[in-house]
Order: sequence, then structure tokens, then C-alpha cells
Amino acid sequence: MNKSVGVAIRVIPCLDVDQGRVVKGVNFQGLKDAGDPVELAARYDAEGADELTFLDVSASKHGRGTMLDVVRRTAEQVFIPLTVGGGVRSVDDVDELLRAGADKVSVNTSAIARPELLRELSHRFGAQCVVLSVDARRNPKMPSGFEVTTHGGTKSAGLDAIEWARTGEDMGVGEILLNSMDGDGTKAGFDIELIEKVRAAVSIPVIASGGAGKAEHFPPAIAAGANAVLAASIFHFQEVSIGEVKKAIAQAGYEVRNA
Repeated sequence: MNKSVGVAIRVIPCLDVDQGRVVKGVNFQGLKDAGDPVELAARYDAEGADELTFLDVSASKHGRGTMLDVVRRTAEQVFIPLTVGGGVRSVDDVDELLRAGADKVSVNTSAIARPELLRELSHRFGAQCVVLSVDARRNPKMPSGFEVTTHGGTKSAGLDAIEWARTGEDMGVGEILLNSMDGDGTKAGFDIELIEKVRAAVSIPVIASGGAGKAEHFPPAIAAGANAVLAASIFHFQEVSIGEVKKAIAQAGYEVRNA
């Protein structure tokens, strides 16, 4: 149980940004336009979000330039921590994003290709700036029953997801963004087993992502060990409000800000 975490649980909307617009699909397929990222960010700030996560889903060179502009414009208007991920491959990429106004940077595929990158980023910018994003799906052939995937969950990285989270902590990352690829966009609830296994393996904060469909899905993720909970489409399309999620978390006995 995660009853006495002592720190307020964070509720984080995630904005998948493609060429300057927010998009959302199921398992990263059939993307729909969900609005302007700066407008959505301002709305979430007003609604009491604790942080925002931007993922650049078109992280080509063109996409990166667009994203820097989005980050700059958002940072000018919004005063909650901003995490940016997608296509981050180097110390220079992170430096650029932090200068544009990001508070933290999420790293995924490039760390799989070269795990030492995580240590370099932590050493240069501090653990509090570095988030390891783990896109995990079930695979009974893996020791833990979960594998790491890339390319929106379509390709196996050949790594055990729980072991990879542990490696990330050893390399100096500040937190784990744990995304269930089986749950992504399904609105069927968080993968509790996945969260429990990662929580047992690491001592750094874990952000649970993938599968949120209603307010009552969030407290079980926290009970399983999540320090923060992340969702996208249910917030974008106003199916569930941040206030409703915070109320459900508070009613379950956890501390939240502005419930």
C-alpha cells in the first residue's frame, strides 16, 4: 500500500503534440485533433493540474522546432512544472528544451539505444530534470512478465520492463513515467500489476500512465505505488475533470493539492 506517501499525489495531463497540435488516439492509432497545446495547458493550469507533460509525437527536426515554440509559449503562460519528451537524443537537446522553458525532460528510445545517456543527463542537469519514460506491455517470455517497447508500442526493445526501470534509477534518473501500452487509450483502468512490480523495484517516484477512463480508476493506481497519475484524452475531451480526479483521490485517503 502507498497510504503514507507524505507528499501530495500529482495529477498530470499529458498532451501528445503533432506539428503544433494536440492529438489523441487508441494505442497511438487513429489520431484525432484535440486542440491547441497552449490553450489546453492554460486550461489545465486553471483547473488545478499539478504538472503538464508534452510528448512530441512528430519528433523530426521540423517537429522539434515546432515543439520548442510550443514550450516557450506555454512556459510564458503557465506556472506549473512542464515535462517534455519525444526525440530527445542528446545533452544538447535537453539543454535546448530547458532553455525554452521545460522543467524536466522525458527520455525513451534514445536511452534504450545508449543507456549511458541517462547518466550524462543526470550528471549535467540533475536527477530532478530527467524522467525515464518506459512504454511497457505484457510479454510472458520476460522474467517479470513485462517488456519494454518502442515506436508507440509496436516494437519490442528486448528488455524486461522492471529491470529497465531499475537500470534507470541506477543511472540517476529522477522519476519513471510508466506507460502501459496495453492500456493506452482503452479507458479500462491502469495496469495495477505493472505499477506494483515497478514500485517494488525502484525507490524514485513513479508516474502511472495508460488506461484511465474515469475518476475511480486513479486511487487504485496510487494504492499500487504510483506517486503521480497521468491521463490524456479524458481530460482533453472533458469526459473527466482534474477536480473530479483529485476529489476521488482525496476521498480514498491520499493527499492532493487543491482538491
